[in-house]
Amino acid sequence: MAAQKYNARDMRFAIEDFLTPGTWTEARTAQGGSGEGGINTFSLDPEYETTDTTTFGSQGRAESQVMQEGMAMTLEGFRLKDPSTGALDPFMALVELQAARLGNDSLVGFRFAAPGDTNWTVWADAHFQLGSQGGGNNDKTSWAVTVTRSGPSTTAAIA
Repeated sequence: MAAQKYNARDMRFAIEDFLTPGTWTEARTAQGGSGEGGINTFSLDPEYETTDTTTFGSQGRAESQVMQEGMAMTLEGFRLKDPSTGALDPFMALVELQAARLGNDSLVGFRFAAPGDTNWTVWADAHFQLGSQGGGNNDKTSWAVTVTRSGPSTTAAIA
């Protein structure tokens, strides 16, 4: 079959539980988790650092090389909270707890997969920075996080 477009809503995202390594909590999306989820937008953002290698021999033409490659992903949507208990959505709760950790404790696993993938893309070490939350008179409360990879990506089979 030829390559084709796929729905962003069918992406899957999961965070590793810092207190229980190897335990993953998946964000509720069309393909992952259960019930109505809060994530409605994501963006995968590569980051590059280059160094200038231009010399007199370059004859006025700029030269450079990539020296460092990084990756971040932003997830945005609606903040989900149980009105009876006040408990946050399990995925969002883990993300918010992880975003408050510092130093070595700020790193935990994050993984994601596109529809049809047989493997997760795994960031064994990632840190989390919460984005803005809020809304206007006729809005639902927004929620956002930026997940930044620390080190290389790996893969793991989707069970």
